[in-house]
Amino acid sequence: MRVIEVREFGGPRVLEVRDAPDPAAGPGRVVVGMDAVDTLFVETRIRAGLAKEFFDVRPPYVPGGGGAGVVTAAGPDVDPAWVGRRVVVSVDGGAYAERVAVPLDAVVPVPDGVGQNEAAALLHDGVTALCVFEAAGVKAGETVLVVGATGGMGVLLVRLAHAVGARVAAAARGARKLELARELGADIVLDYSEPGWADEIRGQADTVFDGVGDRIGLAAFGATADGGTFSAHGATLGGFTAADPEEAGRRGITLRGIQDVQIGRDERIRLLRKALAKAAEGVLGPVIGQTFPLERAADAHTAIENRTVLAKTLLLP
Repeated sequence: MRVIEVREFGGPRVLEVRDAPDPAAGPGRVVVGMDAVDTLFVETRIRAGLAKEFFDVRPPYVPGGGGAGVVTAAGPDVDPAWVGRRVVVSVDGGAYAERVAVPLDAVVPVPDGVGQNEAAALLHDGVTALCVFEAAGVKAGETVLVVGATGGMGVLLVRLAHAVGARVAAAARGARKLELARELGADIVLDYSEPGWADEIRGQADTVFDGVGDRIGLAAFGATADGGTFSAHGATLGGFTAADPEEAGRRGITLRGIQDVQIGRDERIRLLRKALAKAAEGVLGPVIGQTFPLERAADAHTAIENRTVLAKTLLLP
């Protein structure tokens, strides 16, 4: 089978197609033929060698935390009824491949009404979006600011906030992304590439979901209402938002960060099942802006790094 391997840390072109042995379904495991593989911004940072202090990953390695596919083989102690089922799989690396072998407890069935691409798009973003959203306790009538609202996770946060009856301000960059924010139903659309972009809602946001970080996140922190919640989970500009804890304390603002989404496998599986169920109900549909064949993983990483992608990016083996 074909896999994508990072032969050394570097630019996107270090992602190379190579042949690898087909995986086998050992005890307690199944083999899944991958239809759609999730991609994440952090994978581009790991590949570039910019996240060594956070991730113990060294070349050569096959990237990828999972995706959606169909079970093609089951281990000797696994119910053969799994074969042929559509599933989402979560792995600790190795998903940029045509097939993966995974433990059965890392497999979640895809419900009827949810496509394979949509299921793959929810694997990580759906879980993280639900994690931060549940923790924030957003209520009807509150104002929610989503920064990076047209990213894979931002789209889901906009939809979750709307579903509970919140007023949503969506912050993104550029006309194309602002138009998507409007299509998602944002009540306020803000271009964070413009000076003073957050002035319109300064001090009004009961909850801020910051998926960008750095200086953009600091401006978003200023938009947080006294007694509100500021959740900083993104660092696409290079660093997480360094909100002032003393100011937050004076204003009664609850600060939440990336450490609050470091959850265990059981909780990840619970949230993944919930995300898929909400997708089947029509509440949590992801937006898939672009797909790339598996062999063009380098092009996908280039587009992600250049910020020319819209919403979710998938690889299709």
